[in-house]
Amino acid sequence: MNIEIKNGRVIDPKHGVDQRDTSLFVAEGTVIGIGATPAGFVADQTIDATGCVVCPGLIDLGARLNSIEAELAAAVAGGVTSVVVPPDADPPLDEPELADRLVHRGDEIGKARVLPLGALTLGLKGERLAELAGLKKAGCVAFSQANKPVVDTEALLRAMEYAATFDFAVWLQPQDYWLSRNGIAHEGEVASRLGLAGIPVAAETIAIGTIIQLVRITGCRVHLTRISSAAGMQLVHRAQHDGLPITCDVGVHHLLLTENDIGYFNPHARFCPPLRAQEDRQALSDSVAAGWAAICSDHTPVGADDKLLPFGEAKPGATGLEVLLPLTLKWAEAAQVDLPTALARITAMPARVLGSSAGSLAVGTNADICVFDPAATWQLTPEALKSRGKNSPWQGYMMSGQVRATLVGGRMVYQAQQ
Repeated sequence: MNIEIKNGRVIDPKHGVDQRDTSLFVAEGTVIGIGATPAGFVADQTIDATGCVVCPGLIDLGARLNSIEAELAAAVAGGVTSVVVPPDADPPLDEPELADRLVHRGDEIGKARVLPLGALTLGLKGERLAELAGLKKAGCVAFSQANKPVVDTEALLRAMEYAATFDFAVWLQPQDYWLSRNGIAHEGEVASRLGLAGIPVAAETIAIGTIIQLVRITGCRVHLTRISSAAGMQLVHRAQHDGLPITCDVGVHHLLLTENDIGYFNPHARFCPPLRAQEDRQALSDSVAAGWAAICSDHTPVGADDKLLPFGEAKPGATGLEVLLPLTLKWAEAAQVDLPTALARITAMPARVLGSSAGSLAVGTNADICVFDPAATWQLTPEALKSRGKNSPWQGYMMSGQVRATLVGGRMVYQAQQ
């Protein structure tokens, strides 16, 4: 189908495009032009994007799909066209058949693209290496332990050596097992006042330091997920400055919330890693603005019963796919970051982490496109979410930025009701 998206503000952060009141043209699933109508082009469908931004589809570097149909519907409703799925499903994605089944199920549903992370070790137990080559062939884009640690440093070294041999990327959430195993919240004044067991920043920095040294030894490409502290981000930046193949991301909630948002044991504010101090939040914000890290939703749909428990027993995480865009816009406004830069952190930069040509509106690329109204407001309520997970510290808040249409490979996979 030939589609013209007209009268919009077309932003392609990767190529420095920011054109107002212009058109974008799609044919045979690809972008074929911006601005002037391509020769011979006749639109089968026209989308009026007056007052809207037209940008590459969002790429989410971390979203759990507990109910794949509902969560992929949530993804495209949030403008997300590619979803990286951690391997900590039930069962874990440690066999090629499981990864192949997930990819094919995503294709059948026909919403957002599903990009699975294969388990680095069998059962995510941190012991025996999973069948990485087979998992890669089945469609896994990298290998991860999700938030499960590899306690044995030698086992992690051997895994990274093997991955480096085949140029496989390894994604790790840096958290020292021994310092974090009994913790619930950030080790600080709030946790002390509430009587909650703390997780110190050192749990993150010690793990990052170990991973950096192993990268120096092996040359393995590593992506560090969900950095939560100023000290941790500084270590990552120093490693990047030294030329090591290390990238990282920050959960969008960590850019806006701190340990104080726990309030009086609000289970919706329990995350893994935990929300940290104000100075950590500010440092993360500055680092993302400077281009040191990408933003991800860390989408973790949790059943209502699992959030109605006392803080220490409630499952960590929040729904994120449908609020990744509005929360990124909220962060950009607070941090005084311009719109193209903010969009780059959820489009072009995640694509670069993946080594993908996505996250762009260049002629010839797949037409994965998000059309959103930055001025539109909506209230985050359980009824407003397509995700099965209604868990969010932002419940009841007004969100700015609403998706009007989402295209994946030139197909209309979501269009808001007028």
